[in-house]
Amino acid sequence: MPKTFLPSFVDKAQMERRQLEGLKWTVQHAYRGCEHYRNAMDRACVEPMDIQSLDDIQKLPFTTSDDLRAGYPFPLLSVPFSDVVRIHASSGTTGKRKILAYTQKDVDDWGHFFARCYEMAGLTPEDRVQIAVGYGVWTAGVGFQLGCERFGAMAVPAGPGNIDMQCDFLVDLQSTVMCCTASMGLLMAEEIHRRGLQDKIALRKMIFGSERSSDAMRQRIKDLLGLEEMFDIVGMTELYGPGTGQDCTRHEGIHYWADYYLLEIVDPDTLQPVAPGELGEMVVTTLQKEATPLIRYRTRDLSRLITRPCSCGSILPMHDRILGRSDDMIIFRAVNIYPGQVDSALSQIEEVSSEYQIVLERRDDGKDYMTLRVESRDGTDRSHYPEIERKVASAVKKAVLVSCDVEVNDYGALPRSERKSKRVFDHRSF
Repeated sequence: MPKTFLPSFVDKAQMERRQLEGLKWTVQHAYRGCEHYRNAMDRACVEPMDIQSLDDIQKLPFTTSDDLRAGYPFPLLSVPFSDVVRIHASSGTTGKRKILAYTQKDVDDWGHFFARCYEMAGLTPEDRVQIAVGYGVWTAGVGFQLGCERFGAMAVPAGPGNIDMQCDFLVDLQSTVMCCTASMGLLMAEEIHRRGLQDKIALRKMIFGSERSSDAMRQRIKDLLGLEEMFDIVGMTELYGPGTGQDCTRHEGIHYWADYYLLEIVDPDTLQPVAPGELGEMVVTTLQKEATPLIRYRTRDLSRLITRPCSCGSILPMHDRILGRSDDMIIFRAVNIYPGQVDSALSQIEEVSSEYQIVLERRDDGKDYMTLRVESRDGTDRSHYPEIERKVASAVKKAVLVSCDVEVNDYGALPRSERKSKRVFDHRSF
């Protein structure tokens, strides 16, 4: 019988008992081992013994990225330094990077549940996995490789970029799976198509991480490469790294590893739980993490819980694809807009490709203006551009309730990226 990395829960009640054990352990472990958590709980007038049910998690204080930065360079460390075997760091776009520590058990757990991702994607030990994400102090490359090796497939640690090498490996090594950002997936698909390599490669599946991918982008990649399937993998450095959840072959939502962390969805303004199925901010609490446990950590990622069970039969719960981040919100003419809303609207329009840019500027009249740059589908006659502009403007206004100017470009005119694509260009001065 093939090895499985999925949990052995027989029902929801058994899973919840395991979660409660993990929650109690985490709170006790953090209270004893970390001054920050001990002080935060004391201020909230809560002790480890107060946690007797899963609902009691709401008694605990939230943790934020500011808490991680304030504790630089080893924030929230809850074990002796002698137990730390590795560190990883976030990208650090503002201020100091967030550095997270790992014990050997943390690394082993990460490898185990990352292997679960490959199992959920229907891989076998015969697969050859080309890992085209960043290596170094980041969690991306080493996480994908750790899980691949634990799963038992062949890892090809290519790293990002270097399109010539990526194409050579796809042809020469006959890689069957590629792990990358969706932006790089599109870049590779277009390049393989341009070089006429479709019949020379064995690529069957792609696993996308690190950024939201639109339906239009995914369909374009699938059409160009003839892929069987594409998967969305989720994760972040604070929560081990990538691999903390993924959709299965039914593609009905992102299964998340409820045996390793609890997921709450809260209103980002009130911090109160939203109704089941409503959009809100993802808040995570680890259940087994030793070096840097997280207690009600505000991820800033926006999603919703999927309340129905997956047709695959897994007991693991699901959340929806991530819409965006609460701190990526655009305020335009007093309206809150998330780029994912524009993304979703464009995906419903057949005449446009997947690439787009949102440009915000304040003109001489003192008013804010938004220009949406989109690409036409490949081969579209330019005489159709005015009608496409009207269709896009109407769809976007319906989605976000404000008007924008639309600029249609030829297919391929907007820049491609080997990492994450930049979507919003805010030139306003405040």
